[in-house]
Amino acid sequence: MAKARALDKRRKSIKNIRKITRTMELIATARFKQAMDRAHAASAYTERITRLVADLASSGLELSHPLLKEREKTNHATLLVLSANRGLCGGYNGNVQRAALERFEKLKREVPSVQLDVSGKRGMSFFKYRGLKWDESYTHFEDKPKFEEVELLANRYLEAYITGKLDRLDVVYTRFESSSKQRATVETLLPLSSLGATPASSSETKAMYEFLPSAESILAEVVPTSFKVKLFKCFLDAAVSEQISRMVAMKSATENADEIIRDLSMSYNRARQSQITGELLEVMGGVEALKQ
Repeated sequence: MAKARALDKRRKSIKNIRKITRTMELIATARFKQAMDRAHAASAYTERITRLVADLASSGLELSHPLLKEREKTNHATLLVLSANRGLCGGYNGNVQRAALERFEKLKREVPSVQLDVSGKRGMSFFKYRGLKWDESYTHFEDKPKFEEVELLANRYLEAYITGKLDRLDVVYTRFESSSKQRATVETLLPLSSLGATPASSSETKAMYEFLPSAESILAEVVPTSFKVKLFKCFLDAAVSEQISRMVAMKSATENADEIIRDLSMSYNRARQSQITGELLEVMGGVEALKQ
Protein backbone atom coordinates (compact mmCIF):
# COMPACT_ATOMS: atom_id res chain seq x y z
CA MET A 1 0.00 0.00 0.00
CA ALA A 2 1.30 3.46 -0.85
CA LYS A 3 2.33 5.80 1.93
CA ALA A 4 -0.27 8.26 3.22
CA ARG A 5 1.91 11.27 2.40
CA ALA A 6 2.26 10.21 -1.27
CA LEU A 7 -1.49 9.60 -1.55
CA ASP A 8 -2.27 13.00 -0.04
CA LYS A 9 0.16 14.71 -2.42
CA ARG A 10 -1.45 13.01 -5.41
CA ARG A 11 -4.92 13.89 -4.18
CA LYS A 12 -3.98 17.56 -3.96
CA SER A 13 -2.61 17.41 -7.51
CA ILE A 14 -5.87 15.93 -8.82
CA LYS A 15 -7.84 18.61 -6.99
CA ASN A 16 -5.82 21.31 -8.76
CA ILE A 17 -6.51 19.65 -12.12
CA ARG A 18 -10.20 19.48 -11.26
CA LYS A 19 -10.26 23.23 -10.62
CA ILE A 20 -8.84 23.83 -14.10
CA THR A 21 -11.24 21.48 -15.89
CA ARG A 22 -14.23 22.88 -13.99
CA THR A 23 -13.23 26.44 -14.88
CA MET A 24 -12.80 25.51 -18.55
CA GLU A 25 -16.19 23.80 -18.49
CA LEU A 26 -17.89 26.95 -17.17
CA ILE A 27 -16.11 29.17 -19.71
CA ALA A 28 -17.05 26.85 -22.58
CA THR A 29 -20.67 26.81 -21.38
CA ALA A 30 -20.88 30.60 -21.44
CA ARG A 31 -19.21 30.85 -24.85
CA PHE A 32 -21.39 28.07 -26.22
CA LYS A 33 -24.55 29.99 -25.33
CA GLN A 34 -23.32 33.11 -27.10
CA ALA A 35 -22.13 31.19 -30.16
CA MET A 36 -25.38 29.20 -30.39
CA ASP A 37 -27.47 32.39 -30.31
CA ARG A 38 -25.43 33.80 -33.21
CA ALA A 39 -25.72 30.53 -35.17
CA HIS A 40 -29.50 30.36 -34.68
CA ALA A 41 -29.90 34.01 -35.66
CA ALA A 42 -28.04 33.44 -38.95
CA SER A 43 -29.67 30.09 -39.80
CA ALA A 44 -33.01 31.37 -41.10
CA TYR A 45 -31.48 34.06 -43.30
CA THR A 46 -28.81 31.70 -44.64
CA GLU A 47 -31.31 28.97 -45.51
CA ARG A 48 -33.67 31.41 -47.22
CA ILE A 49 -31.09 33.14 -49.38
CA THR A 50 -29.51 29.77 -50.25
CA ARG A 51 -32.92 28.46 -51.29
CA LEU A 52 -33.47 31.57 -53.39
CA VAL A 53 -30.22 31.13 -55.30
CA ALA A 54 -30.90 27.40 -55.76
CA ASP A 55 -34.36 28.19 -57.16
CA LEU A 56 -32.91 30.75 -59.53
CA ALA A 57 -30.27 28.32 -60.73
CA SER A 58 -32.85 25.60 -61.44
CA SER A 59 -35.75 27.80 -62.60
CA GLY A 60 -34.91 27.56 -66.28
CA LEU A 61 -34.79 31.34 -66.66
CA GLU A 62 -32.14 32.82 -68.89
CA LEU A 63 -30.03 34.17 -66.06
CA SER A 64 -26.37 34.93 -66.40
CA HIS A 65 -23.96 35.32 -63.52
CA PRO A 66 -20.34 34.09 -63.30
CA LEU A 67 -20.89 32.41 -59.92
CA LEU A 68 -23.76 30.30 -61.26
CA LYS A 69 -21.77 28.89 -64.19
CA GLU A 70 -20.14 25.54 -63.75
CA ARG A 71 -16.78 24.90 -65.36
CA GLU A 72 -16.66 22.30 -68.10
CA LYS A 73 -13.48 21.01 -66.50
CA THR A 74 -12.19 21.58 -62.98
CA ASN A 75 -8.51 22.51 -63.15
CA HIS A 76 -8.12 24.51 -59.93
CA ALA A 77 -9.73 23.57 -56.62
CA THR A 78 -9.35 24.91 -53.09
CA LEU A 79 -10.03 23.03 -49.85
CA LEU A 80 -10.72 25.21 -46.81
CA VAL A 81 -10.43 23.40 -43.45
CA LEU A 82 -11.98 24.98 -40.34
CA SER A 83 -10.36 23.62 -37.18
CA ALA A 84 -9.68 25.02 -33.70
CA ASN A 85 -6.73 26.94 -32.33
CA ARG A 86 -6.84 24.94 -29.11
CA GLY A 87 -7.37 21.37 -28.07
CA LEU A 88 -9.13 19.83 -25.06
CA CYS A 89 -12.38 19.55 -27.02
CA GLY A 90 -12.80 15.80 -27.45
CA GLY A 91 -12.93 14.50 -31.00
CA TYR A 92 -13.82 17.85 -32.57
CA ASN A 93 -10.48 18.43 -34.31
CA GLY A 94 -9.91 14.76 -35.11
CA ASN A 95 -13.22 14.39 -36.97
CA VAL A 96 -12.58 17.49 -39.08
CA GLN A 97 -9.00 16.45 -39.83
CA ARG A 98 -9.98 12.98 -41.00
CA ALA A 99 -12.71 14.34 -43.26
CA ALA A 100 -10.34 16.99 -44.63
CA LEU A 101 -7.58 14.48 -45.38
CA GLU A 102 -10.01 12.18 -47.17
CA ARG A 103 -11.39 14.98 -49.36
CA PHE A 104 -7.90 16.40 -50.03
CA GLU A 105 -6.63 13.05 -51.28
CA LYS A 106 -9.72 12.68 -53.46
CA LEU A 107 -9.24 16.13 -54.98
CA LYS A 108 -5.56 15.40 -55.62
CA ARG A 109 -6.60 12.38 -57.71
CA GLU A 110 -9.27 14.24 -59.67
CA VAL A 111 -8.01 17.84 -60.02
CA PRO A 112 -4.64 18.89 -61.49
CA SER A 113 -4.11 21.80 -59.08
CA VAL A 114 -5.37 21.75 -55.47
CA GLN A 115 -4.82 24.54 -52.93
CA LEU A 116 -5.07 23.84 -49.22
CA ASP A 117 -6.22 26.60 -46.85
CA VAL A 118 -6.31 25.87 -43.12
CA SER A 119 -7.95 27.85 -40.34
CA GLY A 120 -6.82 26.93 -36.83
CA LYS A 121 -3.53 25.85 -35.27
CA ARG A 122 -4.70 22.29 -34.71
CA GLY A 123 -5.36 21.77 -38.39
CA MET A 124 -1.98 23.26 -39.26
CA SER A 125 -0.24 20.89 -36.84
CA PHE A 126 -2.11 17.93 -38.32
CA PHE A 127 -1.10 18.63 -41.91
CA LYS A 128 2.46 19.48 -40.87
CA TYR A 129 2.74 16.12 -39.12
CA ARG A 130 1.47 14.45 -42.30
CA GLY A 131 4.08 16.24 -44.36
CA LEU A 132 1.51 18.27 -46.30
CA LYS A 133 2.05 21.98 -46.92
CA TRP A 134 -0.80 24.44 -46.87
CA ASP A 135 -0.98 27.52 -49.09
CA GLU A 136 -2.86 29.86 -46.73
CA SER A 137 -3.37 29.69 -42.97
CA TYR A 138 -5.57 31.68 -40.60
CA THR A 139 -5.43 31.80 -36.82
CA HIS A 140 -7.52 34.90 -36.03
CA PHE A 141 -10.94 33.20 -36.30
CA GLU A 142 -11.81 32.39 -32.69
CA ASP A 143 -15.15 31.50 -31.08
CA LYS A 144 -16.60 34.85 -32.20
CA PRO A 145 -15.92 35.12 -35.96
CA LYS A 146 -16.79 38.52 -37.40
CA PHE A 147 -18.63 38.87 -40.68
CA GLU A 148 -16.20 41.56 -41.82
CA GLU A 149 -13.27 39.17 -41.43
CA VAL A 150 -15.04 36.33 -43.21
CA GLU A 151 -16.16 38.73 -45.96
CA LEU A 152 -12.53 39.54 -46.79
CA LEU A 153 -11.83 35.85 -47.25
CA ALA A 154 -15.03 35.37 -49.27
CA ASN A 155 -14.17 38.27 -51.60
CA ARG A 156 -10.81 36.68 -52.35
CA TYR A 157 -12.49 33.40 -53.32
CA LEU A 158 -15.12 35.21 -55.40
CA GLU A 159 -12.50 37.17 -57.30
CA ALA A 160 -10.48 34.02 -57.96
CA TYR A 161 -13.56 32.19 -59.24
CA ILE A 162 -14.69 35.01 -61.52
CA THR A 163 -11.21 35.45 -63.01
CA GLY A 164 -10.86 31.72 -63.65
CA LYS A 165 -8.14 31.07 -61.06
CA LEU A 166 -10.54 28.92 -59.04
CA ASP A 167 -13.02 26.35 -60.35
CA ARG A 168 -14.23 24.75 -57.12
CA LEU A 169 -14.25 25.53 -53.40
CA ASP A 170 -14.85 22.85 -50.76
CA VAL A 171 -15.16 23.68 -47.05
CA VAL A 172 -14.60 21.16 -44.26
CA TYR A 173 -16.23 22.15 -40.98
CA THR A 174 -18.37 20.79 -38.15
CA ARG A 175 -22.04 21.41 -38.83
CA PHE A 176 -24.14 22.32 -35.79
CA GLU A 177 -27.43 20.43 -35.90
CA SER A 178 -28.39 20.48 -32.23
CA SER A 179 -26.79 20.74 -28.81
CA SER A 180 -26.40 16.95 -28.81
CA LYS A 181 -25.42 16.41 -32.45
CA GLN A 182 -22.59 17.93 -34.46
CA ARG A 183 -21.20 16.37 -37.60
CA ALA A 184 -18.01 16.86 -39.59
CA THR A 185 -19.17 17.96 -43.05
CA VAL A 186 -17.58 18.60 -46.43
CA GLU A 187 -19.58 21.07 -48.50
CA THR A 188 -19.00 22.52 -51.98
CA LEU A 189 -19.72 26.27 -51.93
CA LEU A 190 -18.44 27.19 -55.40
CA PRO A 191 -19.91 27.07 -57.96
CA LEU A 192 -23.16 28.22 -56.39
CA SER A 193 -25.18 26.14 -58.82
CA SER A 194 -24.09 23.11 -56.78
CA LEU A 195 -26.44 24.33 -54.05
CA GLY A 196 -29.31 23.25 -56.23
CA ALA A 197 -28.52 19.69 -55.24
CA THR A 198 -29.21 20.49 -51.57
CA PRO A 199 -32.78 20.37 -50.23
CA ALA A 200 -34.28 22.74 -52.75
CA SER A 201 -37.90 21.69 -52.72
CA SER A 202 -37.81 19.48 -55.80
CA SER A 203 -41.33 18.31 -55.03
CA GLU A 204 -42.65 21.79 -54.41
CA THR A 205 -43.95 24.10 -57.05
CA LYS A 206 -41.19 26.32 -58.31
CA ALA A 207 -41.74 29.99 -57.69
CA MET A 208 -42.04 32.49 -60.52
CA TYR A 209 -39.89 35.58 -60.18
CA GLU A 210 -40.30 39.08 -61.47
CA PHE A 211 -37.18 41.22 -61.42
CA LEU A 212 -37.38 44.95 -60.73
CA PRO A 213 -35.55 46.96 -61.91
CA SER A 214 -33.65 44.16 -63.74
CA ALA A 215 -32.50 40.60 -63.22
CA GLU A 216 -28.85 41.55 -63.69
CA SER A 217 -28.82 44.17 -60.95
CA ILE A 218 -30.59 41.87 -58.47
CA LEU A 219 -28.37 38.89 -59.24
CA ALA A 220 -25.27 41.04 -58.90
CA GLU A 221 -26.33 41.72 -55.29
CA VAL A 222 -28.00 38.47 -54.23
CA VAL A 223 -25.62 35.84 -55.62
CA PRO A 224 -22.34 37.10 -54.03
CA THR A 225 -24.18 37.83 -50.78
CA SER A 226 -25.48 34.26 -50.62
CA PHE A 227 -21.95 32.90 -50.85
CA LYS A 228 -20.63 35.26 -48.16
CA VAL A 229 -23.47 34.41 -45.80
CA LYS A 230 -23.06 30.69 -46.41
CA LEU A 231 -19.33 30.84 -45.69
CA PHE A 232 -19.98 32.91 -42.56
CA LYS A 233 -22.50 30.29 -41.40
CA CYS A 234 -19.80 27.62 -41.75
CA PHE A 235 -17.56 29.60 -39.39
CA LEU A 236 -20.42 30.08 -36.93
CA ASP A 237 -21.26 26.38 -36.92
CA ALA A 238 -17.60 25.51 -36.38
CA ALA A 239 -17.39 27.93 -33.44
CA VAL A 240 -20.47 26.67 -31.62
CA SER A 241 -19.53 23.01 -32.25
CA GLU A 242 -16.07 23.61 -30.79
CA GLN A 243 -17.51 25.08 -27.59
CA ILE A 244 -20.00 22.23 -27.20
CA SER A 245 -17.24 19.65 -27.65
CA ARG A 246 -15.00 21.42 -25.14
CA MET A 247 -17.86 21.75 -22.64
CA VAL A 248 -18.65 18.02 -22.85
CA ALA A 249 -14.97 17.02 -22.68
CA MET A 250 -14.26 19.20 -19.65
CA LYS A 251 -17.41 17.99 -17.91
CA SER A 252 -16.26 14.38 -18.36
CA ALA A 253 -12.77 15.30 -17.13
CA THR A 254 -14.23 16.96 -14.02
CA GLU A 255 -16.37 13.92 -13.24
CA ASN A 256 -13.38 11.61 -13.67
CA ALA A 257 -11.35 13.83 -11.34
CA ASP A 258 -14.11 13.62 -8.71
CA GLU A 259 -14.05 9.83 -8.92
CA ILE A 260 -10.24 9.68 -8.64
CA ILE A 261 -10.28 12.04 -5.65
CA ARG A 262 -12.89 9.88 -3.94
CA ASP A 263 -10.84 6.70 -4.49
CA LEU A 264 -7.64 8.41 -3.34
CA SER A 265 -9.37 9.68 -0.21
CA MET A 266 -10.46 6.15 0.69
CA SER A 267 -6.94 4.82 0.08
CA TYR A 268 -5.46 7.68 2.09
CA ASN A 269 -7.77 6.99 5.04
CA ARG A 270 -6.87 3.28 5.01
CA ALA A 271 -3.15 4.06 4.76
CA ARG A 272 -3.37 6.64 7.53
CA GLN A 273 -5.33 4.26 9.75
CA SER A 274 -2.78 1.52 9.14
CA GLN A 275 0.04 3.93 9.93
CA ILE A 276 -1.59 5.05 13.18
CA THR A 277 -2.25 1.45 14.19
CA GLY A 278 1.41 0.58 13.56
CA GLU A 279 2.57 3.55 15.67
CA LEU A 280 0.27 2.53 18.56
CA LEU A 281 1.60 -1.03 18.45
CA GLU A 282 5.15 0.28 18.59
CA VAL A 283 4.33 2.44 21.63
CA MET A 284 2.59 -0.41 23.42
CA GLY A 285 5.49 -2.74 22.63
CA GLY A 286 7.92 -0.20 24.10
CA VAL A 287 5.83 0.11 27.28
CA GLU A 288 5.79 -3.67 27.75
CA ALA A 289 9.53 -3.81 27.20
CA LEU A 290 10.08 -1.17 29.94
CA LYS A 291 7.86 -3.09 32.34
CA GLN A 292 10.00 -6.21 31.93
